[in-house]
Amino acid sequence: MREILEILSENARATPTEIAALLGREVEDVAREIREMEDSGVIRKYITLVDWEKADRSYVYAVIELKVALQRNTGYDAVAERIARFSDVESVRLISGDHDISATVRGRSMKEVAFFVAEKIATLEGVQSTCTHFILKSYKEHGVILTEKPKPKRLVVTA
Repeated sequence: MREILEILSENARATPTEIAALLGREVEDVAREIREMEDSGVIRKYITLVDWEKADRSYVYAVIELKVALQRNTGYDAVAERIARFSDVESVRLISGDHDISATVRGRSMKEVAFFVAEKIATLEGVQSTCTHFILKSYKEHGVILTEKPKPKRLVVTA
């Protein structure tokens, strides 16, 4: 199982045939294992990493840190689950340190993200304060280095 997951985490498009060849296993066994991992929730989703700037569609991302006041009979999970329901929210995590929850938010502009935080996140019951960090540039996502060095241009040699 672990070997299949490692291959799929590097290349979500790898087929059972390709995985079976890499592992020296039967295609049917690999396909069955993948199906079982999908059904049990081990595999949650296959993703495509898109460089939106190159696709002429830029988004603004921000990491929002929240301090949460715990209410009786509820924990961090209740606040995190409410935040996770918003379509603008890419991820939600319980964190250690000065803040309790971290959420990554996507919008079309800094203003849109700021209003989302002010109107939707900061107003939630239990949220004491928020701290917004706008992501100015990403260097690596999902294990993929995003920065590309320009290829050196060769000069034409003439005699």
